[in-house]
Amino acid sequence: MNKSITQANQNDKQISKSIKRFFIRFHISSALKASNAYKKKGIPVVEVFQYLFLLIFSNRSMYMSLITGRNTPGFAKDTVYRFMKMIQINWIRFTTLLASRIIKDAILPLDSKERTNVLIIDDSMFERNRSKKVELLAKAYDHANHRYRFGFRMLTLGWSDGSTFLPVNSVLLSSENKKNRVMKRQMLTNGPSDTNEECFPCKKEHRRCLNS
Repeated sequence: MNKSITQANQNDKQISKSIKRFFIRFHISSALKASNAYKKKGIPVVEVFQYLFLLIFSNRSMYMSLITGRNTPGFAKDTVYRFMKMIQINWIRFTTLLASRIIKDAILPLDSKERTNVLIIDDSMFERNRSKKVELLAKAYDHANHRYRFGFRMLTLGWSDGSTFLPVNSVLLSSENKKNRVMKRQMLTNGPSDTNEECFPCKKEHRRCLNS
């Protein structure tokens, strides 16, 4: 029992060190700030984001983390909830910036100049069949099963060199036909939404991030 706990603690420490190295190497703090994810006072955003990374890679929820006392953060859980509700954060820009840094710093140096780099766009079904009150929920046609389902079209942009595939960003698209929409757009905030009728980032934004 004690050996198992000790091994788990060692694994958590190793994961934490790996995440910190990743954050430093790819300048996660500056990418967050460039995506409008910052606070004027209090706990730095990058610390909260790093804690969320730790939860994901240690396969643990924040609830279990607080209950077991493992990987307990130096801030209250409400700080995490407030961060996740920050509507001004441009997550599409963040993932695009992060992908461009990983490509330039970690992948391209290992590739030969003869390799062809491409951008791939994939359109898939994101089902929400049990949902009823999701903003812009619509009946979307599933081309794989040839039937309409409740959900969204998930449009994903990825980068590949023929050997490696790296997601750049993605958005959920509602139906252009208002008759197919189950729920209307909720104008509760004036912040950017990850779910939009036509909201796939413009090509200029992608080129600017990938070339920066």
